[in-house]
Amino acid sequence: MRARDKARHARQIRSRHLRLLVLSLTTLIAISLLSRLPAWSLLELRSFDYLSTVDDPRPPQGGPVIVAIDEPSLADINAQWPWPRSLHAELINQLRAAGARVIGLDIIMAEPSNPDNDAAITRAVGPDVVLAGDETLIETPQASQLIRATPLPQLTEAGAVTGIASIDLSGDGTFRRIPGYQDGFAAMLAKAAGVAPEALPAGRLIQTFGPARSYPTVSYYQALDPKGLLPPDYFKGRVVLVGLSLQNAPAIDKGGVDAFATPYTVHTGKLVSGVEIQATIYDNIRGGLSIAEARLPTVAACILISVLLAAATVWRSTGWLTVVTSAAALLAFAAVSAAGIRLAYVFVSPLGPTVAYISVVFGQAAFDFAEERRNKRQITRAFAQYISPDLVKRLSSDPTQLKLGGERRTLSVLFSDVRGFTTIAETLKDDPEQLTGLINRLLTPLSDVVMDHGGTIDKYMGDCIMAFWNAPLDDPDHALHAVRASLAMQAAISRLNGQLEREAATLGRKPHVLKMGVGINTGECIVGNMGSTRRFDYSCLGDSVNLASRLEGASKNYGVALLLGEETARLVTETYIVVELDRIIVKGRTVPSPIFTVVHKADAEALAAHQAFIEAKYAGTLAPSDLVFDTLAADIPELAGYYAVIRDALAADGKE
Repeated sequence: MRARDKARHARQIRSRHLRLLVLSLTTLIAISLLSRLPAWSLLELRSFDYLSTVDDPRPPQGGPVIVAIDEPSLADINAQWPWPRSLHAELINQLRAAGARVIGLDIIMAEPSNPDNDAAITRAVGPDVVLAGDETLIETPQASQLIRATPLPQLTEAGAVTGIASIDLSGDGTFRRIPGYQDGFAAMLAKAAGVAPEALPAGRLIQTFGPARSYPTVSYYQALDPKGLLPPDYFKGRVVLVGLSLQNAPAIDKGGVDAFATPYTVHTGKLVSGVEIQATIYDNIRGGLSIAEARLPTVAACILISVLLAAATVWRSTGWLTVVTSAAALLAFAAVSAAGIRLAYVFVSPLGPTVAYISVVFGQAAFDFAEERRNKRQITRAFAQYISPDLVKRLSSDPTQLKLGGERRTLSVLFSDVRGFTTIAETLKDDPEQLTGLINRLLTPLSDVVMDHGGTIDKYMGDCIMAFWNAPLDDPDHALHAVRASLAMQAAISRLNGQLEREAATLGRKPHVLKMGVGINTGECIVGNMGSTRRFDYSCLGDSVNLASRLEGASKNYGVALLLGEETARLVTETYIVVELDRIIVKGRTVPSPIFTVVHKADAEALAAHQAFIEAKYAGTLAPSDLVFDTLAADIPELAGYYAVIRDALAADGKE
């Protein structure tokens, strides 16, 4: 049996591992297909937003200073926008005088304005000034047209540098990448400042530095008078960017003029001004801080490693430890991805490994849960064959009760046994199928009776049944239910005998007549799960259990089908007619125990006569020739066999 159990367990393990392998391969294929969807790429970029900003990076030292065209400046200058270009010319002169290294105006000057103002700005610009241009793609059903707006020719002829300030947005409208323009605004600023790299990292992910207004910022009107309104040497040696920058950053759902969502928007919900975005691009180019996306082989390897880790996590089983391990693994994926961004400037999306890990782990957990539910149903069906449905329900809802240990409770314990079954078995020794069928036909109705009356079947011992009441659930009328069950069992035996008699008559053979003896005792017992750590049963033990067994064995010696212990008799005396039969000393006891039985019909006079008979029996004054034997047998027919047994015993002892 143990070898078969081991083989079955080995098959279950192999089946589980095969299912896990199929789940892992299916996950790899599914993620390969999902990764081709645009929504997948956007989810990866969203994870980049969180991971690249989780440590709240700030602008590098020595970066650009922003001169903001903001609300205070609009109020102080008190001129209609767009401001006259002569004012921008004055700003350039003031910044140059204050020691600015490079000046970038994120303001489009593609159309002529007042000639005097245009002349003023022309005189002010030079090689240290970068003017913004714009590139727009207009798509119509007929054609696509690329329009580029650049500063006035006279400005570039005067030495000003043109930089395209247009940026590329992801599918969700968020700015994340270095623009692909070789003459981009920030790239030309870097070139003018002498810090441009050999190759522009176009298309790489950008590292943002805080929410709106994270860069050093002064108002436009302050920059017009740096000596009077700003600290000394504030602009000296710095790259200065001039552009629209509202002091109160607009919300993402309201939009804004020259304001865009960045990775930091996931935290603040605010847009960032275009001039700050240009400053961010400049710092990424200047410091080599932009981030490359991992290539496909690297991503595939990470997903494969994740699947292998997930399979190892659930290789043996799933449980609460699986949840803890999974949480740690997912945090590790995010931490490794964040470390790659910060230390190696490479973004390996944690989305693929995370989805792969979750799919394998929780997929296997779902399989295990379904398997556990199926096993529980099987156990429930199996247990329901021999224990009460209440116990099955209790164990199903709280499996922790399936452990060794017990409690002290008062139980009513029943033992039943078929009289002469050994003879029947000997008769049918050459027909084991008929013998087995007879036992099953016998035990099935008897078991149904026990469970219908709220009892728990402890065990079967051949043709014998042991059952008890008042455990695991409380039953205040446990003794009454046990006695009712015993009487119903006798009725079930009678019905079965009727069936066997009819079947035997049909086959022309002698029927097997079944008779049953029952012993019931009530007392304190130890009840619980008992056995070994490998196999145990819900059972009871104690002196009261032993007495119940002895009562069942003694019932045949008294010519009755049912014997009750003293406490059982006391508890049912208001419901049934209970009569005392004798006092016996059972094995293991030194004090005589009174025994009782139940009769269905007896008047008060007959019961009084029976009690006098018992007292005479105890006093030793009865003789086989006494007429009381015949009188009582006629008055209480159910005890006729009992009186005959007592008379025969007295005759055997030689009493007259």
